[in-house]
Amino acid sequence: MKALVLSGGKGTRLRPLTYTMAKQLVPVANQPILGYVMNHLKDAGIKETGVIVAPETQEEVREYLGNGEKWGLSLEYIVQEKPLGLAHAVKTAREFLADDDFVMYLGDNLLGSGIKDAVAKFDRKKTDCMIFLKEVSDPRAFGVAELDENGNIVRLVEKPKNPPSNLALVGVYIFSPAIHEAIDTIKPSWRGELEITDAIQALIDSGKNVTGEILDSWWLDTGKKDDFLAANTTVLDEYTVRRINGVVDEDSTIEGRVQVEKGARIINSTIRGPVVVGEGVVIENSFIGPFSSIGPGSKIKDSVIEHVVILDDATVEGIVRLEDSLVGRNASVTKSKRLRGALRLMIGDHSRVEI
Repeated sequence: MKALVLSGGKGTRLRPLTYTMAKQLVPVANQPILGYVMNHLKDAGIKETGVIVAPETQEEVREYLGNGEKWGLSLEYIVQEKPLGLAHAVKTAREFLADDDFVMYLGDNLLGSGIKDAVAKFDRKKTDCMIFLKEVSDPRAFGVAELDENGNIVRLVEKPKNPPSNLALVGVYIFSPAIHEAIDTIKPSWRGELEITDAIQALIDSGKNVTGEILDSWWLDTGKKDDFLAANTTVLDEYTVRRINGVVDEDSTIEGRVQVEKGARIINSTIRGPVVVGEGVVIENSFIGPFSSIGPGSKIKDSVIEHVVILDDATVEGIVRLEDSLVGRNASVTKSKRLRGALRLMIGDHSRVEI
């Protein structure tokens, strides 16, 4: 079993942040999303992994993942010159995939349960395709699967007005080599892309066995700001433990599950978890509320923040209240005059906002 991780695309829904970084590298609880994906592959016992990268963002992805040694993986980088669809990504990786079964994992998705059990089930049942599915409240916004009484998928519908079920495709698939022949039979959609749903439907129509794996745990798509903040909240709530490796002075209070990494300094401040504070962060005369993550090297002074993701080396100073916000690397949010009320921001790398 191999893996194909998709870390290309343009990330248009997370702009301006994704003008300067791959969306799969935006950190959730101070770890890039790709890090969680690699952990899931490691836990499933997969070694050989292809990583689809875009020309514009491949260097950052390569810098973060390296050769995969951190996760015990052997990585091969595969450049997809243009984002022409998920099935096109598989076609681009054809030489790497050879005739092996493989997991295809979209690199901007987070699964609470991982993929280990599903990979084992796929090996036992020897199906041609397993699609990860999740019950959602409004399936009209997703690709949707229709299943028969035996759990086999009989039809896929993209963003249907009248959904045949509430089971959404979540962006993780397991394929046998039969998918390659199916991809060769399809044509680009109205978007000009080779759609993986069309290829899977071709498998179904040719009589291949296509099954669904319905997730019991959470699934998070991090494509938009609010979704990203929701992902950060969920991961902080589930995984944060109390760990104080930095310096907390006697005038500060740490409440609940808070991680303060080495080199961080907390001065005359209150932090109420779950919160993650990265290495080298300085927090002074401030209140950090729940579900916030602060990237390494950042500085928070004379401010109140809650439910905020702050990336590396950013500055927030003199802000009465910052909430529901995403602040890019080396960005600054500072006060230049008296401010009342809460701010909600999404600003990219190296931005400067004076209020």
